[in-house]
Amino acid sequence: MLDAKNLFTYSKFWAKRFGPAPFLPMSRAEMTALGWDSCDVIIVTGDAYIDHPSFGMAIIGRLLEAQGFRVGIIAQPDWTSAEAFKELGKPNLFFGVTAGNMDSLVNHYTSDRRLRHNDSYTPDGAMGKRPDRAVLVYSQRCREAFKDVPIVLGGIEASLRRIAQYDHWSEKVRRSVLVDAKADILVYGNAERAICEIAHRVAAGERVREIRDIRGTAFLVDRVPDGFTVVAPDLVDEAVPELTADSGPWVVSESLRKTPAPTGPDLDVLDLDELDLDELDLDENGERVAPDAAALARSRPDPSATVVRLPAFEQVKDDKILYAHASRILHQESNPGNARPLVQRHGDKELWLTAPPIPLQTPEMDGVYDLPYARAPHPAYGDAKIPAWDMIRFSVNIMRGCFGGCSFCSITEHEGRIIQSRSETSILREIEEIRDKVEGFTGVISDIGGPTANMYRLACKDKKIEAVCRRPSCVYPDICKNLNTDHQPLIELYRKARAIKGIKKIHVASGLRYDLAVKSPEYIKELVTHHVGGYLKIAPEHTEDGPLSKMMKPGMGAYDRFKELFDKYAKEAGKQYYLIPYFIAAHPGTTDEDMMNLALWLKRNKFRADQVQTFLPSPMSLSATMFHTEQNPLRPIRRKDGETVFSARGLKQRRLHKAFLRYHDPENWPTLRDALKAMGRADLIGPGAHQLVPAWQPPGTGKGAPSTRPTSRKPGGTTPFMQQPAKGGRKVGPGERARRG
Repeated sequence: MLDAKNLFTYSKFWAKRFGPAPFLPMSRAEMTALGWDSCDVIIVTGDAYIDHPSFGMAIIGRLLEAQGFRVGIIAQPDWTSAEAFKELGKPNLFFGVTAGNMDSLVNHYTSDRRLRHNDSYTPDGAMGKRPDRAVLVYSQRCREAFKDVPIVLGGIEASLRRIAQYDHWSEKVRRSVLVDAKADILVYGNAERAICEIAHRVAAGERVREIRDIRGTAFLVDRVPDGFTVVAPDLVDEAVPELTADSGPWVVSESLRKTPAPTGPDLDVLDLDELDLDELDLDENGERVAPDAAALARSRPDPSATVVRLPAFEQVKDDKILYAHASRILHQESNPGNARPLVQRHGDKELWLTAPPIPLQTPEMDGVYDLPYARAPHPAYGDAKIPAWDMIRFSVNIMRGCFGGCSFCSITEHEGRIIQSRSETSILREIEEIRDKVEGFTGVISDIGGPTANMYRLACKDKKIEAVCRRPSCVYPDICKNLNTDHQPLIELYRKARAIKGIKKIHVASGLRYDLAVKSPEYIKELVTHHVGGYLKIAPEHTEDGPLSKMMKPGMGAYDRFKELFDKYAKEAGKQYYLIPYFIAAHPGTTDEDMMNLALWLKRNKFRADQVQTFLPSPMSLSATMFHTEQNPLRPIRRKDGETVFSARGLKQRRLHKAFLRYHDPENWPTLRDALKAMGRADLIGPGAHQLVPAWQPPGTGKGAPSTRPTSRKPGGTTPFMQQPAKGGRKVGPGERARRG
């Protein structure tokens, strides 16, 4: 992996003499009490300010404070005018603007575009404390408050909207958020490296708009700088149209298009000059494979002198094929070891994305998580309950990143595929801090995990292979032979954490990657014996190969193997535990028949899902690309005869898919009966154990459907309706209800 400057080796800014604040100030009175006359950086956020490393504003704020800067927080300001943005005065260096821990539209609306009823990142869960498209609104108000102060965008909303992206809520392709916000620079992904470098360079007198060489940033330029070779990728079966200055904004030099791109089912070529390079990562069927010794021996062009041109915004907004093509390229250029800068024309400007940031090393991760967080909400909130804080106050994050590559998930696009792990010492110290400092702690750690529970210290066996790999996932379609799957460091961490004085129980509540876990039966035994609190959540997401192949998730064989080991070790421990499988309805590639088969699987296994998830096309994800374009960006994109991906787009069909997941709910029975008849599967209507829904309807349910209930099939027997297990997605006793974690 490439070298990067250690976060904690910068010379401290002069304001270090003030020392760390109990809380980063949210008012002038707090600034005065700290002896400050101004802030160097002001962070504007859509979340309530909680001084804890699970919240982005706290991590960035405390890290900048550790560099010697005075950092203020404006949390959930009144955005109807610029007055709230003047609360802390004019920042000396820049405004840092973030929507918070969630995209503001995901925070506000369901996948069916219905308004949500609460906001977990707001005191008392109140809605209406942040605007839609918060990054845009906050940036505008910052500019109105202090016209000449630079604006730096960050956080997940900015990160996932850094290029032209499909927006589910407006049903159109929108420009990069940087363009619409009229900000100076955007930092994407985990931005510690970028934000420290920007702050120190601006403090030294450099203008933000002149900073063009920091990884993990996006900015606007008039033209591609001299010295760069521009690679303009074509479709497999068609050259992307050249646009001249007269015909459009995308100008491609004649010398860059030597011959048309070759065609054929097995070619995955970004540029003719790199044909051999890209073929190294494909097998004879065009599937991604791990690079071998031949790949490592090949000479590769200097990525720092090459920029990959994406189709322009003006093209992708109207051409779904080119949108899918651009999405595929973006995800191919995601490994910090070999990714090249990207450029995408927006009107008369070039949007430039530098290569992804270099992951933090373990000492840096420790330094970030060991900063002097108050581990509490700001006192200004008084006794108000903040749901997100209540959820994580007794939890410990041990790592970042995820190499699963699930196409519907935003973690990879934001945090990257390379796992960044903390040291045992740092993690154990945090558990002791929770024990000693967090009010209300009773000895139970609610979670020890991260984006995935069991990827701690897992990585490619060879850093050279990791640096050239272009696979979108390390575990799909099978676990890569170069991946280290040793769970022993995690097992040892669990054991040391349990041994800390005052710790009664440590739960693992983060989602478990069960296809990895089966590689270590000892880990499953440790988990089941000591860290399961009645049930364990895992995410097969579906049972059918069609949708699973689009999700990049393993088949049910891995689930079955895990369940066998889970049940075995639970029995050995003398405990009765349950698996809670999560599933997604209406994901691209899912047909009505797929959902029917999933519902039958749920019934056979006596699962009743209490809460279900309908697919939400999150910005910039591969699944959102499938939903918008009906193309498969996991494969080379063709203008003709490409792979078409079906998506349930209409509200009626999306609700049908959701109804299949809740087959046991009488409110859904009329819908399911109609659908089964239309599918030619009326044989699944009836009282049998092999059938999905009964023919009768309980009184008062199903929107006026018939309410005649058949008599029992045998004297003294019960109806199938009464035999159904209790709700909650697991086999439980009468009246017991499991809540989704």
